[in-house]
Amino acid sequence: MELRDKVVVITGAGSGIGAAMARRFSRERPGALVLADLNLGAATEVADDTDAVALEVDVARPEDNNRLIDEVEELFGPVDLFCANAGIGFVGDEQTPPEEWDRMWQVNVMSHIHAARRLVPSWTARGDGYFLATVSAAGLLTNLKAAQYSVTKHAALAFAEWLAITHGDRGVKVSCLCPMGVKTPFLDSATEFQDLLLPHALDPDTVADAVVAGLAGERFLILPHPEVEQFFQNKANDYDRWLEGMRRLQRSVFPS
Repeated sequence: MELRDKVVVITGAGSGIGAAMARRFSRERPGALVLADLNLGAATEVADDTDAVALEVDVARPEDNNRLIDEVEELFGPVDLFCANAGIGFVGDEQTPPEEWDRMWQVNVMSHIHAARRLVPSWTARGDGYFLATVSAAGLLTNLKAAQYSVTKHAALAFAEWLAITHGDRGVKVSCLCPMGVKTPFLDSATEFQDLLLPHALDPDTVADAVVAGLAGERFLILPHPEVEQFFQNKANDYDRWLEGMRRLQRSVFPS
């Protein structure tokens, strides 16, 4: 997919990967660039630098997703590329309260479903449309000490796979962005994981470059960290060995 003259929406665009994608996409001269975020001020700052439009949106609310897409279509016409980038994450396990599991489920998974529910009928009718899901390497592998993050990212990947299989023959293209660690406010706040992820963390701008290249190649998996592909292959080739390796890693990084 070439971004020039396309109508592009990015959620979670006020900081981190979303803001970097906005800056990078703007260089491709899209027809319209719409930045959605729960923090309107942050999205507006990015929009001011990228000739974009900022909208306040809570992606966990289906009505907000519908309003976002309605406003974009009214202003600019049909959405060509929807980047479901907004996400949250924090440490947790099986003891984490259900309401915290539910909030992450709503943001990391249901927001993708809300957007697709609104977009896919029009995309299949015209035979064209692109859905980019920011998933994380946690969706392919796992994230130590973060059960609900790992589970929801696996679910987001599964939904993207389903979209690609079910609607690919009708013109709907799907990609999943799966970085391992990125130098964002999210990582800054995740102090438990910095020893593990910071040595390999990429700048958001590097990730955004990988996204543009991945979209151009219409690749399902966009992997800014090449080693993630090898880790994923190791998991598939010998699941039990991979699990034992992850247990060893956990013992070394998070000794009890």
